[in-house]
Parts: sequence; C-alpha cells; structure tokens
Amino acid sequence: MFAALLFICAFTHAAPAQTNPIEHNITDIKAFSGRDIRVGVYTSIQSDCTSGPLPTIRLASVPAHGIVTGKRATLKATNVKQRLAIDAPAFVAFYRAAQNCSGADDLELEVTFAAGRKSEVRAASSQASRE
Repeated sequence: MFAALLFICAFTHAAPAQTNPIEHNITDIKAFSGRDIRVGVYTSIQSDCTSGPLPTIRLASVPAHGIVTGKRATLKATNVKQRLAIDAPAFVAFYRAAQNCSGADDLELEVTFAAGRKSEVRAASSQASRE
C-alpha cells in the first residue's frame, strides 16, 4: 500500500489553556478508487499516562472527488513515558476516493484538543489505478 500516514498523539497537561498557535500538518497520500486510506490517528494521553478527552475533529474543506469518514478505535502504544503499554481511545480519519476517479483531491481537517491546542491537517491525494 502506498500511503503516507499522519500520526498525531497529543500529550495534554493540567496547565490552563493559553493562546497557542495553530499547528499545520500537511501530508500526501496515494489513494485507490473505492479503498479507504488512513489520513490520521488522533488521541489524547495525559502526563500521568491516563487517556484524556478525545479531540474534536471538523471537516474544514470537503474533498471534491471522495469522502472522509471517522471511526472510533483503541490505540495500543508501547513505551509511552513511564508506561510499557497503554490502551487509549482514539479517532481515526479515512479518505476514500470516488469510483473511477483519477487526478488530485484535497481535504482539510481541523482538530481541537481539550487543552485548547488546534491543529490543521491538510491532505493532498493523488488517485492511482490498481495494478
């Protein structure tokens, strides 16, 4: 599979939210018509290694030649801070190119974490035929 994976794992702190600059994450993905491609995994793990509240994800820019879906998942991670293993709830965003579509497509997600931090995720997709 030819897919670039954007992985965001947020570590939140108990400090009050301040005016944080918006993070910009850009990724290129290679999509095949009718197949889901993972755009990102979004979770929140606090400084004491417990899971925090999940971020809010908004589709800021709708793709012209495909759809974006989100699913709940469980992130299984190892060697996070002082923990050897952790299971945390997560959101996973997927992009699916329309059937028989070729060319480029763009989408943009706005991710807002509980501590007030915002992240804009832009994905540029190029559709390829199955070989």
